[in-house]
Amino acid sequence: MIETIKYWDEELFLFLNSQHFDWLNPIMYGISGTAIWLPLYAFLAYLIIKNLGKGSIWVFIGIALAILFSDQLTSGLMKPFFERPRPCHDTRWEGIMFNYKHCGGMYGFASSHASNTFALATYMLITFHRKVKGFGWLFLWAVIVSYSRVYLGVHYPADVLVGAFIGILMGLIAWWIVVKIKMTTIRKVEEMDE
Repeated sequence: MIETIKYWDEELFLFLNSQHFDWLNPIMYGISGTAIWLPLYAFLAYLIIKNLGKGSIWVFIGIALAILFSDQLTSGLMKPFFERPRPCHDTRWEGIMFNYKHCGGMYGFASSHASNTFALATYMLITFHRKVKGFGWLFLWAVIVSYSRVYLGVHYPADVLVGAFIGILMGLIAWWIVVKIKMTTIRKVEEMDE
């Protein structure tokens, strides 16, 4: 069963990775980077502060936890444990697959890009679903960033799918932790005021 999943994952990778265009290559490389998203992060920070004021500290703590959890689980635990080489490090694909500019570390399962972006999208959506409408578009952003990893030849589709699942789960866990800590803190402050 695992070999069948791996086979279909590799076949899907080869198909998706072969769909590339010269004009799109630098765009996908930029999408996969960090610098291009700094204005987005600044905009999100603005929205958080604008809507929550002093309470925004809880959201920033939650975002930090969600990304820390998702990144450490994928990069710190899964990649060294599973030791699945990135497609661009797999000699079977030499001359077959497309890789643009660089490959990254040796192992790719699961994708930290996917887990981190989906963790942020999940945390923002669940935190603001009643206050600010429209944060669902962050999932489209997470999908585009995740797809760029397959396009560039540094991840298999299963790497990004598992990474996305982990990101969603870590976003939910971080939200739950922050809510519990916030409620406990508020309760203690109220008890001190009595």
